[in-house]
Amino acid sequence: MSTGSAYGKCYDPSGNRFGVPTFPWRFAPDGYATRRQLRAAGLRPGGQPVAAQVMRRHRGRKSGFQVAYLYRVDRARPVRPMTSRRWGALALAMLARRTCPQCRITYSYCIPTSLGVCVPCAYPEEQRAA
Repeated sequence: MSTGSAYGKCYDPSGNRFGVPTFPWRFAPDGYATRRQLRAAGLRPGGQPVAAQVMRRHRGRKSGFQVAYLYRVDRARPVRPMTSRRWGALALAMLARRTCPQCRITYSYCIPTSLGVCVPCAYPEEQRAA
């Protein structure tokens, strides 16, 4: 590969330039997978460090590149099963995301994190006018 192309700028199998082995998008060798690919296979990284990354040019990003981290499939562990306690903890966490901390009303949607409270509490003057 020539170093002038977009693939050449994203190709560093030794890891000298970026710190970890880097491959162009869709050109990672076998034995590596992203978190989503691991999850689809019923696996999780299991505490292992990032083994490599895939990279491609992206005009919308400040750095000019989009990166996805890769983990070794042979060191991945199976996903832990959901227990009744985990389901309960997840339900309580979702309930907390739907409850306004100011008026304590539970909504059918998650409260926007940008506001921190429900829309009527965030804009009370607009609710009175309507």
